[in-house]
Amino acid sequence: MESINLESIKSFVDTLWVIDCAILVFIMQAGFMCMETGLSRHKNSINVALKNAADFGLSVVVFWIFGFGLMFGTSYNGFFGTDLFFFKTEKADYMTYFVFQAMFVATAATIVSGAVAERMKFNGYLIITIIATGIIYPIVGHWAWSSSYLNNMNDTTQLLAVTGEIKNTGWLTKLGFVDFAGSTIVHSVGGWIALAAVLILGPRIGKYSESNKGKFTGSSFPLAVLGTLILWFGWFGFNGGSNGAMDETVPLILINTFLSAAFGLLTGLGISFLLFKKPDPFYVILGPLAGLVAITAGCNSMTSVTAIFVGIIGAIVAIFINELLNKYEIDDVVGAVPVHLGAGVWGTISVGLFSDLEKLGTGLTRLEQIEVQVIGILAIGAFAFFGSYIILKILNYFYPLRVTPLQEELGLNIAEHNAVSVEHDLISILEKQSESGDLSVRGPQDPFTAGGVIGLYYNKLMNKLEISENEKEKWRSRISKEINLAVKVQENFLPKRDLQNYPVQGINIASREVSGDFFSFYPHNDSINFIIADVAGKGVHAGMVMAKASTLFEVMSRDLVDPDEMMLHMNNDLFLTKTSGMFVTCVLGKYDLITKEVSWVNGGHQPAIIRDKNGKYQNFDSEAPPMGVIHQKNKSIYKINKQVLNGNKFYVFTDGLSESLNAEGQEIGIEGSIEIIEDNYTKDSKKHLSDISKKIIDSSKSGKLSDDLTLISIG
Repeated sequence: MESINLESIKSFVDTLWVIDCAILVFIMQAGFMCMETGLSRHKNSINVALKNAADFGLSVVVFWIFGFGLMFGTSYNGFFGTDLFFFKTEKADYMTYFVFQAMFVATAATIVSGAVAERMKFNGYLIITIIATGIIYPIVGHWAWSSSYLNNMNDTTQLLAVTGEIKNTGWLTKLGFVDFAGSTIVHSVGGWIALAAVLILGPRIGKYSESNKGKFTGSSFPLAVLGTLILWFGWFGFNGGSNGAMDETVPLILINTFLSAAFGLLTGLGISFLLFKKPDPFYVILGPLAGLVAITAGCNSMTSVTAIFVGIIGAIVAIFINELLNKYEIDDVVGAVPVHLGAGVWGTISVGLFSDLEKLGTGLTRLEQIEVQVIGILAIGAFAFFGSYIILKILNYFYPLRVTPLQEELGLNIAEHNAVSVEHDLISILEKQSESGDLSVRGPQDPFTAGGVIGLYYNKLMNKLEISENEKEKWRSRISKEINLAVKVQENFLPKRDLQNYPVQGINIASREVSGDFFSFYPHNDSINFIIADVAGKGVHAGMVMAKASTLFEVMSRDLVDPDEMMLHMNNDLFLTKTSGMFVTCVLGKYDLITKEVSWVNGGHQPAIIRDKNGKYQNFDSEAPPMGVIHQKNKSIYKINKQVLNGNKFYVFTDGLSESLNAEGQEIGIEGSIEIIEDNYTKDSKKHLSDISKKIIDSSKSGKLSDDLTLISIG
């Protein structure tokens, strides 16, 4: 019998272990997809899923071409690798190592996906993936990991030495920096890039509006929890495979990973009970993931009791940072920054605080190890954040990374991928039918979706209507009932506004064929949004700008977006798409029917005027520039004015009123406008506005308006 080579068997076992762990890390990609899809709204679910698939394929290709070389090639002064590009080898150990590292680089890229969900262009996200996996991650990985796994190989196969020479190690490794499985190298790097991206993109429209608190919830928390459990499962490969061998260290790594996550979950659960008196699903997801990220840096060098403490603190750090981001309106859809950046930084520091120094083998004292860990965190954080922020900021200037407000409202499934839903198809069919009156039109029907079930019953109703129409002479009474029922069904899908119960009134009289003025109201149950605007210029171009502004108002009013945020997005969208030289003066706001409070924003428009019960008037001038003049970075430029009416009346008008001429041929101005409002005042708002417009027309010598006249009153 041939003698058994124990070294060969050990090598085979180690290789098999790393391959199995690589497969587990690959499964984490499915976990990320499920979690992000569940925490995103349904209209963006396809986009999220495609990003998770695309970034995996793209990151592996980019890593193979030059990322692996930058990370593990022959070192240039400890900063980056200079060879091993278009990586190829015939050694099984090297192949295994590349596969394992490729899974890691895909994880770093996917972290960004969830943070920027629901508002970023698909192509823009692919560019971020290339930057993250081809430049930032490989370079910082070289600083600390250029020889981490390969030290476990024997002397003859050590360090991927294609020339037979031992390579230099990264500069952080020389200092003694330790990040066993990537709390900083993988997770914090992904978190820093995600933070840079969300700061440039800004929050989702309406996310932080007062009326939308608690309404931006994911499409499926069960799916998000499933994703969390899949990630937890895959993390055993993430941490276990980083050991590079199947030895006595692996059980410690696995139990530390498990305990840290479990206690992180209980911490999230406990904090949610403490704050909300009930289990908050988002905190239950945040807790275990933060525990997993935190223990990743030191899972091989800590006791189990210490791992529990690290997981608990990691969950607390993630929850605190999540609340901090919400306070400053930094919109991270899935909590990627709190979990991967916040808990990652804590986990890396905890290596210096709690690890067994003998197991670390750096030769540093406790204080020196902590100092080196902090240096590594700061260096990697600065490079990852500022590097990605500068690149993305420049890119965003030439190629806007964010979708338009209309695309965001429509949903990225449709806007980015033309992936229509049953509900969207059904509404389109109903709209077509309401315009044509054709009863033969049928909607999509699917017994397994809500929209499809509605379509199924709607089609049954239409079938009955057609039969009834054919027999209308014999079944006249029946036809009438069926038609009325059909009308009610369609009205539920396509609501028509009835403003009779709202104390608002508006009038628009155009001086030319295409008006540059417009006003609109959008009613809710206990409030009504309003807008009055004047587009600089006339003709077709002004009409197009007016239509765009009106559509944006309608879209964002439906989603209860606050006036200042609405003005910000309208301004920036009009700035990008308007005809050169045109701008829009505008007043938009909301009137609360319960509190009688009117709140508004004035962008370069005529002053808003409030008349009290005694006939005294107060002017509120604009403090912000018109829309479309300059791109604005945040909504603070648009100050919200608030006044409780309580029997008073609120007026806003275009310059068609203030620039009209009196008997002497002079412009009446604001004071003259107030005089006309008062002279024609009546409690009947409709008659009041009509009388004002007649007065202006009668005062003009030609009997025609010299400019468009638009006027609204509230209260």
